[in-house]
Amino acid sequence: MLKRLLSPKLNDNGINSALLILRLVSASLMIPHGFKKLMHFSEKSEDFMSFMGLSGEISLALVVGAEFFCAILLVAGLFSRAAVIPMVVAMLVAAFDAHNGEIFGDGETSFLFLACYVTVLIAGPGKYSLDTYIFKR
Repeated sequence: MLKRLLSPKLNDNGINSALLILRLVSASLMIPHGFKKLMHFSEKSEDFMSFMGLSGEISLALVVGAEFFCAILLVAGLFSRAAVIPMVVAMLVAAFDAHNGEIFGDGETSFLFLACYVTVLIAGPGKYSLDTYIFKR
């Protein structure tokens, strides 16, 4: 048992299980953020930050799309790599614009989510996803 814990060898089941946990946890924790913004859209759109010349309303709609709808796709493992791209952009903006790049301060959570989503973008959703069953690689 100790030998297995200390072994540097990669295990396909371990990698796929880790990707499943990463997807489920990071996306499930993001959904409430997007849902809260969706439910209070009209109040939040008035003073939501505008980004790259977009109005606060459009910026908020893009964030809701990323934090709520893309997170639901990520939980299911459906179109995972495409779904994390808006999530990566949203977390980049949150960490480095909204929280002024304070990744060891207010932007810490955004940066942690960003790391999770970049990992899924690079590694893919893993074996335990709808992508695998639909697109059978």
